[in-house]
Parts: sequence; structure tokens; C-alpha cells
Amino acid sequence: MDMAKIALLGIIGVLIGLQFKSGKQEYSAYIGIAVALIIFYYVCQYLTQVKDSVLALGGFLEGSGAYFSILFKVTGITYLCQFCAGLCRDAGYQAIAAQVELFGKLTILLAGMPVLLSLMDTITGFMK
Repeated sequence: MDMAKIALLGIIGVLIGLQFKSGKQEYSAYIGIAVALIIFYYVCQYLTQVKDSVLALGGFLEGSGAYFSILFKVTGITYLCQFCAGLCRDAGYQAIAAQVELFGKLTILLAGMPVLLSLMDTITGFMK
């Protein structure tokens, strides 16, 4: 049912934004940003439910807490960068959107570095 609400909210937001596109274009951008923020709020609520489920699953696996933490950080960075870049593109600032995506990719690389270091440690342990 929530998906239907979000889809309807998106369609209504687009239709209202289109009405303002011909006259006051800045209002169209504001409506788009407001609808996107409302939808992002609902996404964050679902992400907390997913986090709780994955943490419960992680309780069965020993020593996986650090990896789940990294997974959640990377997922959060991905959603936030995609959301921000989409808003920048909708406002007509493709260059800023590209820079936000680049920074997000570098942040994901940095956040995943402990996993890579652990993998390298395991490989060198097998080689000895």
C-alpha cells in the first residue's frame, strides 16, 4: 500500500511541477525537491527496517558486525549521493551532480578499504 502512495505522490508531484514549468520555473524545481525529500523520508524509514532485519541475520554469524556496518555505510552513501545528484540534475546542474557522484564513489572506496585490507591479510595468511 505504501508503494501505491509513493507512486501517486510522485505522479502528482510531476503533474503539479509541469503546471509551473511554463510560467514560474523555480516553483517547479521547488516542488520537485519537496516531493523528492518526502519520498526520501519514506525510503529512510524502510532502510531502518532492512537494517534491523540484516542485523538480526548477522547475529547468527560470528564476527560479521564490522562487515555489516561497512555495508550499511556504503548503502547510505550510495542512496544519499544518488538522491543529491538527481536533484542537481533536475535543477539543471549536471556538473555539480557529476562531482557529487565522484565524491560518493571515492567515499565508498574509502569506506570499503577495511574489507580489502582484511582480504589481503587472508590471502597473505594462505600464502605463508
